[in-house]
Amino acid sequence: MHTCAQKSNGIFNRVCQNGGMAVNRYTEQELQSVVSKLPGWVIRDGKLHREFQFSDFAHAFGFMATAAVLIEKKNHHPEWSNVYNRVRVDLTTHDARGVTHRDVELAEILDKIAAKLA
Repeated sequence: MHTCAQKSNGIFNRVCQNGGMAVNRYTEQELQSVVSKLPGWVIRDGKLHREFQFSDFAHAFGFMATAAVLIEKKNHHPEWSNVYNRVRVDLTTHDARGVTHRDVELAEILDKIAAKLA
């Protein structure tokens, strides 16, 4: 069961319960700070966004296949698409209606995988 409520301390806009674990959406100020520490990532349409480019389709698809195993274990799935040697990724936590620590963790994982395939 997913339940969400506003948190009054001003640190987070929204707190959601997802299987007993709180998922906190970043405020705008927190989000800007987080993005500044993630090279290549930007905020687009309220989501963490990055476009990865690889040498060819096989490397782009390999990136997605490698990431898929880890993504499934985390049970936090990106919005992503592949066209030839490019992979476009958008990260958001739907239950929290915004970007959370779960999205930042996934962005870091994707960056590490992409670096190995570069």
